[in-house]
Amino acid sequence: QGLLVESGGGLVQAGGSLRLSCAASGSMFISRHDMAWYRQAPGRQRELVAETPIGGSTNYADSVKGRFTISRDNMKNMLYLQMNSLKLEDTAVYYCRAHRFGTTYWGVGTQVTVSS
Repeated sequence: QGLLVESGGGLVQAGGSLRLSCAASGSMFISRHDMAWYRQAPGRQRELVAETPIGGSTNYADSVKGRFTISRDNMKNMLYLQMNSLKLEDTAVYYCRAHRFGTTYWGVGTQVTVSS
């Protein structure tokens, strides 16, 4: 099992909500990493969805501002992405990413499919 494991993806109707979770293994402490969610739709490049750097403010892609919320629970060693008002174009594989001192770690991703 990898250092980062995503869960919470699935099939949801447009306008619905999902909450993604990213569990970090015991050997990785997210409190020491810049954390982010990325996504990749078929035929498209992986893109940043939201990030929460250590000691910095959260940032969101323009396409998800006001709909998605990134959060971390350092005590539980978990990263979350609350996704509301989902749109068809949010369909993608969502990846959790941790970054520290030039080293980047990726989860294997979780599929989110939004249907009409």
